[in-house]
Amino acid sequence: MATSYERDFYRWAMEQADLLRSGRLSEIDVEHLIEEIENMGRSERRELESRFKVLITHLLKWRFQPSYRARSRALTIKEKRRAIAHLLKDNPSLKAHLEDILNDAYELPILAAAR
Repeated sequence: MATSYERDFYRWAMEQADLLRSGRLSEIDVEHLIEEIENMGRSERRELESRFKVLITHLLKWRFQPSYRARSRALTIKEKRRAIAHLLKDNPSLKAHLEDILNDAYELPILAAAR
């Protein structure tokens, strides 16, 4: 039999929030709640990696394709730098993982810039 989590995620999430709010902790779907909280954390990491990929791609293109330098590219670089700074401000613990995140983010921009 499918659970509320499997049938209607939004409904399940609202039910879990109501259970937490009312202190009915014994009724919480602990297994799925743990899974979703972990997914939220991974989502923030993926978001930071994605922003770095775009930034690195544009930085590489700026550096190695000077004939294609344009104001829009410069603005994208500035925008991505600010977005990364805001994301790190909101999630300061991600700073401890920056080296790994940058290493993960670097491979695809190299290919994009080379293309």
